Amino acid sequence: MSKTSKSEAIFWSIAFPGFGQLLNGQVLKGLLFILLEFIINLNSSFNLGIMFSFLGKISLAANVVNHQWLMFYPCVYMYAMYDAFKFSDGETRPFSYMPFAFGAYFVTTGLMYSPHTYFGISFGPIWLPMMSLVPGLIVGFIIQYLLTKYTSSSISDNLLD
Repeated sequence: MSKTSKSEAIFWSIAFPGFGQLLNGQVLKGLLFILLEFIINLNSSFNLGIMFSFLGKISLAANVVNHQWLMFYPCVYMYAMYDAFKFSDGETRPFSYMPFAFGAYFVTTGLMYSPHTYFGISFGPIWLPMMSLVPGLIVGFIIQYLLTKYTSSSISDNLLD
């Protein structure tokens, strides 16, 4: 059986948390992520929030979602993506978890600030967290780059001593 590519694992995890694990042959872990997805999704009314947000009914989206449950979603979602990524082709770069972790932090923070209005616009519980993902990934990639550069240069300096 051939290994799953990292991009394939990521895209299946974006489609649905747990699918990347199933693709990697980790059935129990995949089923656990799928179960968590259903539990969080149902208890948070996430799909209704998505539907209302995409229809431009931001206040309805804000009223229908359960923020207490929705707060779990970014971490489960991003961790499922990282896990599928990590175990896909067997090769893992150092600090590859950083973009996923910071993506989860920023999306969660966006969710916490979503009830507020910015520049006279209410982005709601779907759009503000989604927009927060990009800066989170950028910060994560920068930190990953700096840590990789710092640790590899300190290792090479120690080898030269």
